[in-house]
Amino acid sequence: MRGMETGKTRIRHTVFTEIARLAYEGSDDYARALEELTYKIRPGDPDDSGSYKGSVLYERAVIGERLRLAMGLPVRKLGVYNNIRDGVEESAIAEKYYEPPLINVIKFGCNKCPENLVVVSNKCQGCLERPCSSVCPKGAISRVNGQAYVNPDMCIRCGKCINACSFNAIIKMERPCAKACGVKAIHSDDHGRAEIDYSKCTSCGQCLVACPFGAISDKSQIFQTIMAIKSETPVYAILAPAFVGQWGPDAVPEKMHAAFSRLGFAGVYEAGIGADLCVMEEAADFLEEVPAKYSFMVTSCCPSWSNLVKTMFPEMKENISVALTPMVITARLVKKQHPGCKVVFVGPCDAKKLEASRRHVRSDVDFVLTFEEVLGMFAAKGVDKECIPEEEKQPLQHAGTDARRFSISGGVAQAVVNAIHQQNPDLEVKVAKATGLDECRKLLMMAKAGKYNGYLLEGMACPGGCIAGAGTLQPIEKSEKNVDKFASEASFSCSLDTEFKEYLPVIEESGKNYNM
Repeated sequence: MRGMETGKTRIRHTVFTEIARLAYEGSDDYARALEELTYKIRPGDPDDSGSYKGSVLYERAVIGERLRLAMGLPVRKLGVYNNIRDGVEESAIAEKYYEPPLINVIKFGCNKCPENLVVVSNKCQGCLERPCSSVCPKGAISRVNGQAYVNPDMCIRCGKCINACSFNAIIKMERPCAKACGVKAIHSDDHGRAEIDYSKCTSCGQCLVACPFGAISDKSQIFQTIMAIKSETPVYAILAPAFVGQWGPDAVPEKMHAAFSRLGFAGVYEAGIGADLCVMEEAADFLEEVPAKYSFMVTSCCPSWSNLVKTMFPEMKENISVALTPMVITARLVKKQHPGCKVVFVGPCDAKKLEASRRHVRSDVDFVLTFEEVLGMFAAKGVDKECIPEEEKQPLQHAGTDARRFSISGGVAQAVVNAIHQQNPDLEVKVAKATGLDECRKLLMMAKAGKYNGYLLEGMACPGGCIAGAGTLQPIEKSEKNVDKFASEASFSCSLDTEFKEYLPVIEESGKNYNM
């Protein structure tokens, strides 16, 4: 639940904090230190009745896997001898890229949730009317011990009985992670545990958010980022447009320079700068290629959306805009201004971690962290945003209103439309948008059927946009309001008016076809 501390979010936050603290403080034996952290995070003896699964040893085992993933290491294989220490020393370096899979199921942490099951709860009143039985097209409902009973072998999960029951006594049980997966990449293994089909997975991370047991987790580069910060190489942070208010009401944009400086960063840039330049590219691409070359154009900013196009609709691969994403454009700008530096993209998105590992992007973006992971860094360093004095406040670089709204559904397409209209006021630009991969898939199916010829198609993998990414910390509605307020304070609106436009020709030199 976004914006609310739960048992799951508390554990994730603690793991990220302890890994960040370990990196900042250093150790002579990182492998042993990792083992000790499982006891620090989950103290108590094996008979401790406070365990939510009835076993402290079980909880420590799951925490151990979380710690490994937070170090960028893979989960351990079941049934094979291995140790929590395995691979730690090799991972305790500043140069380490993400290795797929990014999203992982901690198998022994999985609750083996029902995949798709209609059941009668104890709310059933055993009524005379029995509408549930009457509406069932398969005769799957009978009366057992005075209450309705659904025969799972006969039930087709149509939901008619659920709607018919006056007492809401019949429910449909679904595996939360599978329900959240818009590409149907999650199924059950032979033991009933969740399993991800990585040929379908786009690494959006929504399954991670949905699992109430915290059995799905992602890899992190917290440790490697901090090791880079501790080196002599300057490290700069790029903040995604969704950052506003993510670390609490006191973490206003004007405090970001001071806050990140306390973490060891050399400076902070707003990815909105790159978003402005991205809009310029996408607007030019659309005018040049639609409909002259392609019947429609697909936005390129969301990597999960792009992956969905390439995996499920490969014939549309050429329709993806060749514009560099805001993350990449801003990273190239930073490295032009600070040769030899390292760049960390801080955002809401898990899929950006894999985007940064692409061969054509790897030299531009060195690390990717989510807002949730950076919160752990703030906690490890004891950074209190509220205590940053007024004299240390510093405005971020100037991004436009349209660019700052990139993280909200419809924001990317609207920015492109505004840029086109500034040059061609009378030109009609038709737009279709979708959020959540299931809706995105439906949008592409319509496009395949020829329903969106001449359109600009915007897709965002997370429902509501980037403000609902797997690494966000605040409720979606609250985040949207914060982003809108920050956007309204920009010194200009249309992306064509950015002061950084002179950098675009140099930045985009090697950018063409990087999305392919």
